[in-house]
Amino acid sequence: MNWLKKQKCGSVPVKQVPAHIGIIMDGNGRWAKKRGLPRSAGHSAGAETFKKIVRYCSKIGVKHLTVYAFSTENWKRPAAEVTFLMGLFEQYLNDALKDFEQRNIRVVFLGDKSAFSPNLQRLIADIEQASQSKTGMVLNVAMNYGGRSEIIRAAKAIASDVKDGKFSVDAIDEKVFANKLYTAGQPDPDLIIRPSGEKRLSNFLLWQSAYTEFVFMNVLWPDFSEKDLDLAIAEYAARNRRFGGV
Repeated sequence: MNWLKKQKCGSVPVKQVPAHIGIIMDGNGRWAKKRGLPRSAGHSAGAETFKKIVRYCSKIGVKHLTVYAFSTENWKRPAAEVTFLMGLFEQYLNDALKDFEQRNIRVVFLGDKSAFSPNLQRLIADIEQASQSKTGMVLNVAMNYGGRSEIIRAAKAIASDVKDGKFSVDAIDEKVFANKLYTAGQPDPDLIIRPSGEKRLSNFLLWQSAYTEFVFMNVLWPDFSEKDLDLAIAEYAARNRRFGGV
């Protein structure tokens, strides 16, 4: 790919674009607070960054991009903030994600959709159906998603299959388990990026990130740019991934 040959981050050449990147979109509230704005303003700014970074990832050849939009724990936030976020999601499902369809991007939603309003559930189903034949980048949007609840869901599904005689306990292995996750059929993330300065996973892709490389960055999500993504990829490319070997 010509982009790989030409692109540089400072003096570090980018030798390898990860096939699968995960991003924990963090820092919207702090971005707004620093500017004396309501948290909703930070979420709106973060949504614009989301659209920009998705387009850029698609452009440079990322095959799978998973973004953490709303966790199972985010329901604990103030009711007004949650209501605003639900409205923002609906706006983007009607606007930005339809734009991604025109860019040959397949959109998949990870998480328990049953907790959302009927209208939001309908929009999610419409977007997934409309983009399912796309052959470009797969955009996973994690909404009402939690790594622990995903693992419990998978375990229950396997237990039900064993009970129904579909396979034996001895047949359960990592592949069987992975096929019961929301990300079934997709590769594990090569790189997870967390802006905002925080250094934790926050219940994101716990099973899938067993051998993922992590890059934590001191930039709030609304300020996250294409250059920041380049820098994260450059750091990833410089590492020696041994997957437990020598």
